[in-house]
Amino acid sequence: MLEIISTESPKFDFSTIFSKQQKTSLRWRSSTLEERSARLIKLRNWIKENQDQIRQALWEDFKKPASEVDLSEIFPVTSEINHTLKNLKSWMKPQGISTPLSMIGTSGKIYFEPKGTALIISPWNFPFNLTVGPLVSAIAAGCPAMIKPSEFSPSTSTLIEKMVKAVFPPEEVSVFLGEVEVSQELLKLPFDHIFFTGSPAVGKIVMKAAAEHLTSITLELGGKSPAIIDESADLNDAAGKLIWGKFVNCGQTCIAPDYILVHESQKDRLIMELKGFLQKFYDSGFKGIEKSPDYARIIGPRHFNRLSGYLEDAVSKGATLEFGGKTEKSTCYFEPTLLSNIAKEMDVFQEEIFGPILPILTFSKIDDVIALINSKPKPLALYYFGSDTRNSKKVIEETSSGNVVINDCIIHFLHNNLPFGGVNNSGMGKAHGHAGFLAFSHEKGVLKQRVGINNVTLLRPPYGIKAKKIIQSLIKWF
Repeated sequence: MLEIISTESPKFDFSTIFSKQQKTSLRWRSSTLEERSARLIKLRNWIKENQDQIRQALWEDFKKPASEVDLSEIFPVTSEINHTLKNLKSWMKPQGISTPLSMIGTSGKIYFEPKGTALIISPWNFPFNLTVGPLVSAIAAGCPAMIKPSEFSPSTSTLIEKMVKAVFPPEEVSVFLGEVEVSQELLKLPFDHIFFTGSPAVGKIVMKAAAEHLTSITLELGGKSPAIIDESADLNDAAGKLIWGKFVNCGQTCIAPDYILVHESQKDRLIMELKGFLQKFYDSGFKGIEKSPDYARIIGPRHFNRLSGYLEDAVSKGATLEFGGKTEKSTCYFEPTLLSNIAKEMDVFQEEIFGPILPILTFSKIDDVIALINSKPKPLALYYFGSDTRNSKKVIEETSSGNVVINDCIIHFLHNNLPFGGVNNSGMGKAHGHAGFLAFSHEKGVLKQRVGINNVTLLRPPYGIKAKKIIQSLIKWF
């Protein structure tokens, strides 16, 4: 996590590389479909040829299972590239627009030009996916990029640096490794766009830095994403989806269900189903989840201690430990944990958990759920499980969140045609697919007027009776 601290400036020649990328951005304004596609294909080829290295790096950083790496780190990026290659021609094409009656005689189009030099600051929880995904959008839009990956996932960050050096010259894409001071120095530069993924607290710092240069920004943040289990839900179906969505990546997922709101009549059975899927997914041989090859670890001691504090706080204040709770600090092992009887003053209710602790609360009326969600900052995602279409419609229309998923969780991240992103505290701007292309593009309106007498020449001074009548007609009818 990025923190503002006083430290000696890092010994990187940021300005020289930034200056070179500015020159590249001028050339890339007129880059062709073929040129952009070639860069993406070269990037995709490197990824496909080095999958074992990607898996190894993520294992070294937090023991991420190989299949989980394939599913949550490699596939989203290759899918993003393939989707972009398929659609980039239509995205780059100027978009014609209709002409209002008041502008008869003119024609208009929207051109999509690259914003220019881009800065990508990425997190540690999905360090390959959340670094390379935004890079795909930047390249598709025609923007060179400077990348600062997380210092908390050093093996993956080093691999990303190796990949970028193999695929791009530094005046096109460059990677800067290091701790917080590297980010601080990069944020001083007048980029044309910044794409940041991380916590809301650090997002505020990045946004302040962007304001110094009036730089546009995409903030992919987080928050407490609720999962509503309505009275009409299929509990077996919901439980399996929730356990996978919550505990993939050891719960270190910005869109993981942060807490469950279950109808009071379904609480006991839901807990039973959740326990059954934890056993099925991670300990079917009853040897202990710590021996499972399919369960990752906490990224490091700092976050392990934070999560341990949340658990101790909850239990000390009366929470019931329904499942899990075992930890091993030396290996950063934190067992999947279910908690019930949650009180609002507990840390697990107040703070984004970002780890394998799942609090379970109950409700009696859907209006109470909506009121609770609306009393908290807007979440990055909201999940509703149930077959009551009136209730699901009510939740969608009366709450605000980055995205909503009905009868599943987290899979919307993989849908290339859905814009992904938060709102207010959970983020700003959208990513993935066309939305990602637009994030790094300036939508430039171009209007063409005919030569000679036209609708506007009648409205020039001196404003006689005729001109005044025309102006009043515009106000009345258009």
